Amino acid sequence: MVWHPGPLAVLFGAGPGVYLWAAALHGPAPWVCAPAVPKFQQDALLPHCRDCSPGAGFLTAPHWPGKQTLEIFDGNDTVRRNRFRLVTVPRLASSEEVLEAALRVYYVSEDPGDFELQELPLPSLAAVAQTPGKAGSGGLAEEDSTRGSGSHEPEAWVIRARPRAQEVLKIYPGWLKVGVAYVSIRVTSQSTVRTVVLEVLPLLGRQAEDPENFQLMEVLMGSRQVQRMVLADEELLLERLWDIRQTSLRQASRTRFYVVESRAVAPRVSLFVGGLPPGLSPRAYGDLLHEAMATKAAVVSVSHVYSQGAVVLDVTCFAEAERLYMLGRDTAVHGQPLTTLVLPDVLHTKLPPDCCPLLVFVNPKSGGLKGRDLLCSFRKLLNPHQVFDLTNGGPLPGFHLFAQVPCFRVLVCGGDGTVGWVLTALEETRHRLTCQEPSVAILPLGTGNDLGRVLRWGAGYSGEDPLSMLVSVDEADAVLVDRWTILLDAHKATGTGNNAVDTEPPKIVQMSNYCGIGIDAELSLDFHQAREEEPGKFTSRFHNKGVYVRVGLQKISHSRGLHKEIRLQVEQREVELPSIEGLIFINIPSWGSGADLWGSDSDSRFEKPRMDDGLLEVVGVTGVVHMGQVQGGLRSGIRIAQGSYFRVTLLKATPVQVDGEPWVQAPGHMIISVAGPKVCWWLTAQARWMEQVATAKRWLGWPCCPGGPGPPVNREATGTDVGRQLFKPCAPQCRHLGLWKRAWGKGSARRAAASPCF
Repeated sequence: MVWHPGPLAVLFGAGPGVYLWAAALHGPAPWVCAPAVPKFQQDALLPHCRDCSPGAGFLTAPHWPGKQTLEIFDGNDTVRRNRFRLVTVPRLASSEEVLEAALRVYYVSEDPGDFELQELPLPSLAAVAQTPGKAGSGGLAEEDSTRGSGSHEPEAWVIRARPRAQEVLKIYPGWLKVGVAYVSIRVTSQSTVRTVVLEVLPLLGRQAEDPENFQLMEVLMGSRQVQRMVLADEELLLERLWDIRQTSLRQASRTRFYVVESRAVAPRVSLFVGGLPPGLSPRAYGDLLHEAMATKAAVVSVSHVYSQGAVVLDVTCFAEAERLYMLGRDTAVHGQPLTTLVLPDVLHTKLPPDCCPLLVFVNPKSGGLKGRDLLCSFRKLLNPHQVFDLTNGGPLPGFHLFAQVPCFRVLVCGGDGTVGWVLTALEETRHRLTCQEPSVAILPLGTGNDLGRVLRWGAGYSGEDPLSMLVSVDEADAVLVDRWTILLDAHKATGTGNNAVDTEPPKIVQMSNYCGIGIDAELSLDFHQAREEEPGKFTSRFHNKGVYVRVGLQKISHSRGLHKEIRLQVEQREVELPSIEGLIFINIPSWGSGADLWGSDSDSRFEKPRMDDGLLEVVGVTGVVHMGQVQGGLRSGIRIAQGSYFRVTLLKATPVQVDGEPWVQAPGHMIISVAGPKVCWWLTAQARWMEQVATAKRWLGWPCCPGGPGPPVNREATGTDVGRQLFKPCAPQCRHLGLWKRAWGKGSARRAAASPCF
């Protein structure tokens, strides 16, 4: 039996040093192949089961007529630690019914015929509890009941596995192989570790290699840590499985066996340190860390330096790596707290040529705190080392980890500001990446989510199944979007003539959506300040929009005369501004939570806007009322200009916002120009399907379609015939129409696309 993994998983590998640190830091094994084994939900109680909190003493069982309460242990480990679970069953229940209830409370789904219940007399329970557990008990800390003193104690039973003459065992490879996540083999009483390795290697495509270079490793994936142990060649596997089940049934369900290459790896730990002053040299960073953390030069070296203020340290001593990790979490440099992360190694040489793993960034503060749930869900569905918490080090650790991966994709879970943050980090690290132009998908968690709307990822995440989101990413199409650079060069007048002196060094920011100057940025700034003062109140997208409305009402009578305070040049040509309160440069057809600021009316003065045309549209608004009318669809903005190079002169300090991130910009110049390569975004399959249906309607010559008639089609033909005619070479946009009909046949796309093709 062979299980086929999903295309988004990626294999990580590391030496024993990295494993030890993963275990010490309560992290999963860095080399485990995704999808990771989900943690049992111990707090999900069954109707017949009742648990007590650990350490709370014995909870007296309820006395229901005709029912009895039993203490159930799942093996020697729980008996030794006196951790049990309570099960309430009818007094007339058969032994089979009691056994099934006991297995359900421990989430054991195997055949009840392979187990039996043994009564544990109370006098002998204390003696058994004093007996040390067998090797490999693992010390699983779960939320079970603890025996204490009480007037009435239920009967105690322990679940035991019956001896088996043979058993089917899953063996996982320690490397990623296309289409194979594990193989199943049958082990008997004569099966040793060496015979199992000899049988498994041909099934994994390694029959030509020397079996002496491989070993079998037992991995226990607990809820808080991962333990591993290399098994001896002569050890009988059936007896080992029996010992594990005798120790704990839960431990048996969480134990995997991996075939790995036996190699001697020198101790090496990669430690990411962020929060340092930006722009220093490797030597300066080394001296700074030595001063702050007393690093040992003999075992610590700086391997990578990032200008944003982060370094990666190579540590060849486990004890020193532990000390630096713990110390870095409590250290501040120049008033800025440091961030330390242990990074695993990616086995990029083991990745198949057609493998394209997914790098996930999640902002847990976005989306009304839904980001926290998504962070946990994605870490269960994927390898947890490819899912990064942006509040813990930002995007740099993820891009550093994937620097040698030949092809990968990115999923950003957050608002427009979070997306801009990740894209900025991508621009700054692009020259270090083997895959310099990874495609980016969005799971919108912010308030406006304009970019997510344009790419058809939705107006905001509302609790959809995370697995379906991963499937959507895997089925999405690539689309190019322009990326813009804004140079902020602030100056102030000296008081005589036109001379000026610098107030701060020039600053460069990146833009994907829009840049607002004036009333638009002022509202964003007020909202941002209110959220910084009371972040606990901003946990709902609806509440956030309500705050925007309240701030806008306070500015409704605001009159600044922005056109008198700024100067605009487009392509080296001075443009006269009308009477406006806000000037907005838009790159996408969505602004202010989905409003079309440019409008849909045709204008001979300008080209039709596109996201990849290398042009920005410049629009003006006259005030808050005008902005409200635009968002309500009653009006559009005042079209001012269209171009690829802009120079804005600010005569006074003015609020500015870029992709939803506001600040007050000092007087000076703003130069907006198109950046280097365009960003490749993922467009949802549903959006692609809708575009294909629209193309089909134009070719069918439907009167409602503005595209007009297309190739001649037999209008009397059946839907199938029409579909066949659409698949002709003259209709390349619809060649995949049937495919997406199957993919979305039961969804909203089919209902929305009432085409004769169906």
